[in-house]
Parts: sequence; C-alpha cells; structure tokens
Amino acid sequence: MEGVGGDQAGGAPDFASYAAARRQQLRRTAYLLCGDWDRAEDLVQDALARLYVHWRRVTRADNVDAYVRRTLVNAYLADRRRPWRRDVVTAAVEDATDRLLVADGVDAVADRDALRAALTELGPSQRAVVVLRYWEDLSVEQTAAALDCSTGNVKSQAARGLARLREVLGTRDHDNDDAEVS
Repeated sequence: MEGVGGDQAGGAPDFASYAAARRQQLRRTAYLLCGDWDRAEDLVQDALARLYVHWRRVTRADNVDAYVRRTLVNAYLADRRRPWRRDVVTAAVEDATDRLLVADGVDAVADRDALRAALTELGPSQRAVVVLRYWEDLSVEQTAAALDCSTGNVKSQAARGLARLREVLGTRDHDNDDAEVS
C-alpha cells in the first residue's frame, strides 16, 4: 500500500486516495474474472462501496490490498450466483483494441483474445483461482485466504483450470492449423 497518498491522522490512506490509486488494477482483475468490461466496472463499484462502509476496519487490517481483492472476488462469485447471470455468452466481440489487456511479453492481439476466450471456459471458482494465482501473482496460501478455502482446493482448482486452458487453447491451435492447410 506504499505510495498511496492522502494519509489520515493514523497513517492510513483515506478512502478516496486508495480507490483512485487502485481502481484500474481492480478493474483489470475484475475483467479477467468476468470477461466483460462493463460488468468489471460494476464489480469494482460494488467492491469499493462495500469497502467504503467498512473503511476504518479495513485500514486496521494487515494487508488492505488482500482485503480489497477478497471483496472483489466475493462480489464476482455473488454476481455469478444471481439467476440473471446464468446466461452464458458464447461469443463476445471487443471492438476497441485499446481496451485489450497488455501483458508483458505478449504482443499479439490474437494471443490475448485466445487467452481471454479460454478464460470464459472455466467455471467461476477455477477462474478466480487462475486469475488470483497467475495474474495477481498470489501464492497458494494468499489465494486460499482470499477465497476462504483450503490450500489443497486452490492447488486442485489451479491444476484443473490450467489443464482446461491448455485443452481449449490446444484445440484452437489445431483448428487454426487445419484452416491454414485447407
């Protein structure tokens, strides 16, 4: 949390400063969880609203970022349980390339699109584990704490999620190879 300005009397950052400093990172994480920029913004708003209500208690926590991340994941999982969210989008088209995630070492838009599409193939729990472990770079223990589950569950969900991603991405690569040969 270092670098977040606007400290109050107790040394804790004020809510507005914290939210302004972390909003884009939270939005990217929420996008990876849900796969839709508008829903990601809604999830961030929901998480920040919950955070605001409990801000004094949150600032006393050992790791404010971990608390906020858990709040965001809980908002995502709660959103997935709502009946109107059970509709599955089979194909999402993103028109604006400037909204795509830019990851270190990944230059091709096609690779990012393929990975983003593959993430939609995972269930909510697997997706949350994969995003927290490999995008947020949390340890197994930190991911377990964020999701309030055992480390064994995190390991198995991560293994299954990665296997599914490999399966989906491998299938897409073979489909592309077949299309080029024809």
